[in-house]
Amino acid sequence: MNSRTFPLHLPEGPGTRLLPRPKRVLPGVAVLSFPAHPTLSPARGHSGYGPAMGALLRGLPRFGLTPRATQGDPATIVLNIEGGLDVGAEGYRLTIDGRGVTITGRDPAGLFYGVQTLLQWMKVHTPTAARDTKAGATTEYLPGVIIEDWPDFPQRGVMLDISRDKVPTMQTLARLVDLLASWKINQLQLYTEHTFAYPGHEVVWRDASPIFPDEVRELDALCRKRCIELVPNQNSFGHFHRWLMHSPYRSLAECPDGIEHPFSDAREPYGLCAVDPGAIELLADLYGKLLPHFTSRVFNVGLDETFDLGLGGSAEACREQGREEVYLRFLNQVHALVRSHGRTMQFWADIMIERPDLLPHMPTDHLIALEWGYEPDHPFAAHQARLRQAQVPFLVCPGTNSWNSLTGRLPEALATIEKAARSGCEHGALGLLNTDWGDNGHLQPLATSYAGLLAGAAAAWSVEGCVSEEDITELLGEYVFPDTTGNLARAAVGLACAHRTCGASPRNGSALFWLLIAPGDTLAHERYRGLSNGGVERSRQQIDDALDLLASARPTTAEGLLDVRELSWAGRLLRLACDLATARLALGHRAPLQALAPQTRRALSDRLEPLRLEHEAIWLARNRPGGRLDSRARLDRLQRALAQD
Repeated sequence: MNSRTFPLHLPEGPGTRLLPRPKRVLPGVAVLSFPAHPTLSPARGHSGYGPAMGALLRGLPRFGLTPRATQGDPATIVLNIEGGLDVGAEGYRLTIDGRGVTITGRDPAGLFYGVQTLLQWMKVHTPTAARDTKAGATTEYLPGVIIEDWPDFPQRGVMLDISRDKVPTMQTLARLVDLLASWKINQLQLYTEHTFAYPGHEVVWRDASPIFPDEVRELDALCRKRCIELVPNQNSFGHFHRWLMHSPYRSLAECPDGIEHPFSDAREPYGLCAVDPGAIELLADLYGKLLPHFTSRVFNVGLDETFDLGLGGSAEACREQGREEVYLRFLNQVHALVRSHGRTMQFWADIMIERPDLLPHMPTDHLIALEWGYEPDHPFAAHQARLRQAQVPFLVCPGTNSWNSLTGRLPEALATIEKAARSGCEHGALGLLNTDWGDNGHLQPLATSYAGLLAGAAAAWSVEGCVSEEDITELLGEYVFPDTTGNLARAAVGLACAHRTCGASPRNGSALFWLLIAPGDTLAHERYRGLSNGGVERSRQQIDDALDLLASARPTTAEGLLDVRELSWAGRLLRLACDLATARLALGHRAPLQALAPQTRRALSDRLEPLRLEHEAIWLARNRPGGRLDSRARLDRLQRALAQD
């Protein structure tokens, strides 16, 4: 991370609405008269201006401008790359004055990010246009400015879960890549358990609508044009149940007869056996078929949440050597495999962080630990101090907190992201990897995740630019939700905060969500501690207000119309959860759902049915069909419970 900093100087007004927030913004005096056909002069003597030029050619037409490249005439926009520019790596200087625009990047990525800031500067100022009726040309008037900026963290990533159970279409992924690139994200991972189409392993992914090798290559090429590194990802120890449930692989399981675990309703094999040589042989086969399709030299192998380690095939080894010691030996074997492919290994740090005495015994090269936590009270500082003392490079990994919620847990996401970023900055983290999980059927729509993704991008670039609850609505309206009323962004934030007034505050999810997908629980479960009639009524009112805002939103694109539909569907499910909570609270905390009067259950069932059926259309609008029925099964379970006498 670059240690050089400027004092933050931002004028009130549009300068504060740039995303991420720049380190230095100095307002200019002159105003630029932008011609309808601006000319672009690329950096001469350098081959790295392609991404920046492409961003201009895509971006300027959104303002009604038709750009063209020039090599001789005075240019409206001049692009330079200067390695000696006095900013940090991936930094830039943007100057707008009466003569034109000059963007100078310290490197090609910095130039690309300077272009993104120019496009944002044009967007937030909504330049006034005057038509020269004689010449028939439109001129945009843009305020002058000087911006110098660079990232706090060299690695700024997003990890999307595509294994529980939602695999996005290529169109959805392409739009996300463009959005993340505009926010200066430079790494993307697709969390994979069973959703890559490995040749020879069709039984695992046949019904999952996986991503195929040619699609990876296509996405990798798109990412490189947007200055994003597509990092391969394959969980390789725990979370292997989607493989081990099939007979060809069951013998490699730690517990072939299965265990109960949080990621399936069924008892099934969960993790690989750490002492079975066949496990490493299988991973070697998978890595050989996966990695050639990625240009990245980094590889995330997971290795987290090994719940069953020591309960089956490795029990004797764990008794004799210690559980973490057996884990470390397996980690070293996986690391050797990764290094044989010339990659640096990322792995989740949750197991090894509990044994700081073993951290110095991990591989000393080409290794990056991923320190993850999704609640504001996660001990980021203590864990990072252990990694730093052991000289283990690491990333901080908060999350969007969209999962297990339907509409998000925005206060928790903002607080956790800021804490992770500040702690990472203090302890020398290589970067920030923002995670977006899909636990329990990935029921939350993509529109729910945007707020957390935006906040993570802002914090990864500038720790001092972390997004507050006061700022998030305006930023979402500016950069995510195209809507002339602003109500779409307001509704998204309202829904993402509705859970916190109900009285219950479970970890890693909202009580209203659990009411829908865990109908067998009584309200005596710890998830519902503090749930009250008054609290539920406050949540209900906030949800109703948000649904009214959605009804009056006026999105300007098809994407915006889809955002409205997704959030409305999720909000109506959350509203149903409130009514279910009220009905169950009236019976007492220990009464089962079936104790509700038949007419009450029938009324709730009638309201659930159209939402359950709409799940298909919501899902297929952005995602492949595989996994959809597994996801809807969570709502089917509630429907059956309401019908059961």
